[in-house]
Amino acid sequence: MSAGRRRQASIKYNQRFPPGGRRGTVLKALTISAHGGLDQVRYGDVPTPDACAQGEVRIRLTAAALNHLDLFVVAGVPGVSIAPNWVLGADGVGTIDRLGAGVAGLALGDRVAINPGISCRACEYCLAGEHPLCPKFRLLGEHRAGTFAEYIVVPAANVRRIPDTVSDAVAAAFSLATLTAWRMLVTRAQLKAGESVLIQGIGGGVAIAALQIAKARGATVWVTSSSERKLAQATALGADETLNYTTMDVAREIRARTGKRGVNVVVDSVGAATWSQSLGALGRYGRLVTCGASAGPMVETDVRRLFWNQWSILGSTMGSDGEYDAIIAELHAGRLLPPVDSVIPLAEGRRAFERLAAGEQFGKIVLSVA
Repeated sequence: MSAGRRRQASIKYNQRFPPGGRRGTVLKALTISAHGGLDQVRYGDVPTPDACAQGEVRIRLTAAALNHLDLFVVAGVPGVSIAPNWVLGADGVGTIDRLGAGVAGLALGDRVAINPGISCRACEYCLAGEHPLCPKFRLLGEHRAGTFAEYIVVPAANVRRIPDTVSDAVAAAFSLATLTAWRMLVTRAQLKAGESVLIQGIGGGVAIAALQIAKARGATVWVTSSSERKLAQATALGADETLNYTTMDVAREIRARTGKRGVNVVVDSVGAATWSQSLGALGRYGRLVTCGASAGPMVETDVRRLFWNQWSILGSTMGSDGEYDAIIAELHAGRLLPPVDSVIPLAEGRRAFERLAAGEQFGKIVLSVA
């Protein structure tokens, strides 16, 4: 959008939504005041974030998406404390309605997606372009107020303009999962065309994004699930081989079908429940990349197999500015669009959490905010 068109959009936006947001000093949000079960998730009023510090923007949110991170925050993350009326949520999309001092390249009325990872941008890692390694790295919804609300204030460096051709639901579902999967496969595992990838537990956002990225890069993709429905949906998205881990030994089946060679890369965000099978499916000089431990953090590895097969075990979290720019370019090109499982009003947010906790979804569960 040209500077002139952005100015016109800003004028029209201010006519519809004057600075200051909704009347009064409160907004609606999905919060918790203590850790525990999903009964802690409440829909109610919290203070409106009116102030924008230098370099920040305020966004009037229109949609937000759930991630497994949100379930962990509700249950309690070791070492992370919350205050009462803690606003949940990492992913969101909306329109800029306030600019802090020094913000350049953005305008009132710009429709933007949010990178949930906040870094200091001054340490040695940030200056090297490795923002997820920042000692002060924080995530929205976990370490600071999140996106399950009508408004949010974030650093301008964490937002990118998005095309009008992408719906609010898809845009809200895009950032965290796609950025995480991109860093895992492209940066850390350095996946190449012609290689093979095993993705454990297809159905969630990161696993589906990994499937889409792997196919786009010319890889052969294997996926696992306990649900035949999800395996069929993964096939429709391009999965080459599907494995139901409740009816077969995944590692043994992959070795049988590959002439004992195994796969080049394994994407495992499950942890304890799948770790041994992931290693068993990994071929010589293979790379296992992990970003989570939804089924438990403690795993066992036979170090003899590790050095004999010359495996690489790679950790990965979120992504850098450069990686976020790369996936936003994909979004503008109409690629890597995440499937949306369902759209649920913010006021019914607990129902969305219950669906995610039950593992019923294929794709992202999105909250309609506006």
